[in-house]
Amino acid sequence: MPEHRKFEQVTAKAHANIALIKYWGKRDEELFLPMNSSLSITLDKFYTETSVQFCGKLKKDVFIFNNNIADEAETTKVSNYLNQIRKMAGVERYAMVQSVNHVPTAAGFASSASGYAALASAAVRAIGLDIDQKKLTQVARIGSGSACRSIYGGFVEWTKGNLEDGSDCYAKQLENEDYWDLSILAIQLSAEEKSLSSRAGMKLTVDTSPYYEIWVKEAQKDLGTLKDALHHKDFEQLGQVTESNALKMHATTLGANPPHWYWEAGTISVMNQVRKLRDSGIPAYFTMDAGPNVFVLCQKKDQEVVEQTLLTLKEVQKIYVCQPGPGVSYLAK
Repeated sequence: MPEHRKFEQVTAKAHANIALIKYWGKRDEELFLPMNSSLSITLDKFYTETSVQFCGKLKKDVFIFNNNIADEAETTKVSNYLNQIRKMAGVERYAMVQSVNHVPTAAGFASSASGYAALASAAVRAIGLDIDQKKLTQVARIGSGSACRSIYGGFVEWTKGNLEDGSDCYAKQLENEDYWDLSILAIQLSAEEKSLSSRAGMKLTVDTSPYYEIWVKEAQKDLGTLKDALHHKDFEQLGQVTESNALKMHATTLGANPPHWYWEAGTISVMNQVRKLRDSGIPAYFTMDAGPNVFVLCQKKDQEVVEQTLLTLKEVQKIYVCQPGPGVSYLAK
């Protein structure tokens, strides 16, 4: 590819997602190939906007995050990722990357999915690569596994694949964001940094938990049940499988050596309150990623009563009300 051509700045916007069937464990650490397929909802409220321009004058990559020059460790991570895109395009120019995060990461919500989905989308277009959405999910995946699901809106499946090179491992949209009128309440409980990162916790669990092998089999069964619930718009089945799958995932961490857990007292309080809501006739279901915060699924008609009930808990700091959100978009200059 000729280096003398003009490289435009491209800005992409990508949304975070919450997995209903969890991604937990890799079969290949470098290629981010998962042990099991997963399924998520893209969230409308949480997103990242990232601009990328490849410049001949730069002597190294520059990464500006939330209007501040990023530290060396973060910049190195971005550079290493861009190296793979440069290699694909046959381009050696360094890049100016500017990213603004609209995910409350200080409150413990993860932004790697929206972050790498936005970076992948902007960088691929800025460097002049012409690839389809399926390939874009694979490019996003090598930055952060769950980022592949944020390329699409609505309900998204990440297919684990079986090939060693990962060519059959990609994300696909099952239904768009307008398919089902659901609410996803993101419950902020803690702003403290996790003692064990998702990546480290995942590897420890795969390597040492006697429950892990059972998890992989159960996750595959849960995926089929959840896809059936999605097809028939059966909310109770969707909720039951979502909740059960999250609890199975967290059970694997208790069996790891050493054991670890991501829950705090507030996590348990929210789980108990959600079950009380169900006992009172309001269908609501919880799920948690590798962290203390809880996501609660309900139907839009029940959103207000679920939100107000959970706000009575002393551990709840804030609730972000989300709906199924869109896939990646490109912003005008």
